[in-house]
Order: sequence, then structure tokens, then C-alpha cells
Amino acid sequence: MSLRHYLHRPPAISAADAVRLVAEGALVVDVRRDFEWRRAHIPGAVHLPLDELPQRCLELPEDRLLITFCTGGIRSAGAANLLVENGFDAVNMSRGLIDWRAAGGPLSTGP
Repeated sequence: MSLRHYLHRPPAISAADAVRLVAEGALVVDVRRDFEWRRAHIPGAVHLPLDELPQRCLELPEDRLLITFCTGGIRSAGAANLLVENGFDAVNMSRGLIDWRAAGGPLSTGP
């Protein structure tokens, strides 16, 4: 991904909004590294590490809102921009895992 994906601010939502949108059918796209995913992840999320996203984004559904997610919200901001540029309806969950936990979002551990 290029630097420009990080310079533009993508549409962002809070973790509380993300919890609600997931309940309504949105899909979380977790762009963290493998070891981060194994430590803890959102149940039902798609794990697509950021470095694989440009080549694999077409595997994602086109008919659902995609919520990009990482630990703090910086990597996922670039991911949301890339997805929007590729025609997806995507938003970034600002502050990522930190706020997801605070909003009461569920987490799974292990693979």
C-alpha cells in the first residue's frame, strides 16, 4: 500500500457503532498480523492482513458494509481507503481493539 492510503482520512466509526453495525450484518475485516489475530479477534471477522489486502480484497463481499479493524486504528484507516478506492462500502473503526473492548464487543482467542 502506498503512503497516500494513510494521508486521506477514511470514513470512521466508533466501536459502539461498529458493534451495532455488526449486529445488523456488517463484516469486520481484521487487517492485523497473524500473531495479533491468534492472540484475540472479533468472532465472525475476516482475517486479511494488511500486506495481503491489495491482492486479496476482491475476495470480500460487495454487498455488505466492511468495517476495517486493527489494534489502534491506523493500519485499518489505510485499509478502509484502499477498499473504498476499489469500490467497496467501507469504514474504519477508529481506535480498533482498544475501543472495541471498551464498548463491550466480544472477542475470541486462538486460531
